[in-house]
Amino acid sequence: MNVVSGVPSGQLSSRRIDTGRISLNVREAGSGPLMLFFHGITANSAVFAPLTARLSERFTTIAVDQRGHGLSDKPEAGYAANDYAEDIAALIRTLDRGPAILVGHSLGARNSVTAAAKYPDLVRSVVAIDFTPYIEVEALDALEARVNAGSQLFETVDAVEAYLSGRYPNIPAPAIRIRAESGYHRVDGGLRPLASPTAMAQTAKGLRADLVPAYRDVTKPVLVVRGEASKLVSAAALAKTSQLRPDLPVVVVPGADHYVNEVSPEITLRAITNFIDA
Repeated sequence: MNVVSGVPSGQLSSRRIDTGRISLNVREAGSGPLMLFFHGITANSAVFAPLTARLSERFTTIAVDQRGHGLSDKPEAGYAANDYAEDIAALIRTLDRGPAILVGHSLGARNSVTAAAKYPDLVRSVVAIDFTPYIEVEALDALEARVNAGSQLFETVDAVEAYLSGRYPNIPAPAIRIRAESGYHRVDGGLRPLASPTAMAQTAKGLRADLVPAYRDVTKPVLVVRGEASKLVSAAALAKTSQLRPDLPVVVVPGADHYVNEVSPEITLRAITNFIDA
């Protein structure tokens, strides 16, 4: 197995790790306690660059292209919450650096909480950004429609940026550029998403599965983060989640939509560090 070692702060290493069940592409920096980052559906590890650049001063930060995404393996099937959680467990075991702090956005939050509930010995704590139980069907319908419409052919990176800017109107231009430059590859005479359309369709359907058992059963510390203007996690969904687990701390980020860590990286960074240092 290919095991990743720490990289000095400020130096980013991109490589693949064979976990024995799947090969995952990662971006790593820093040294110290292990902190893993898991992106949302259709995205990839690069979206966490502004956070890992800062957190790698204290931690070994490893941002992961999850299965079906980025440069990681893209099996034809296996995109339920448990499949992703098993990948997380296998990665932590392969790294062999002790329990990890998990930071996940959306799909990555779902997967991180699921992994922590199933494998508490492998996890120190979880930062779950804008994905909770009780998401309304209408919000999941809209998300699935956006996901299934994303597999398009673009002529240039500028065309990708224009599309992404319309799809994510609140994400700042530098973060849009990261998505455009990292999330597409040249094929068929143009640029197509690295994320597998088959995998995205299965993953989107899997997001409808009941997340209550994972949140109910998780014993590790979990910070719940919601964008105040999120169209995915409503205020009502957050309130019901807090009723389920009143012991879990909550941060609501003013002005941010679903893409909290890209729209408000400084506030997200402060929330993570305050939670870890508490």
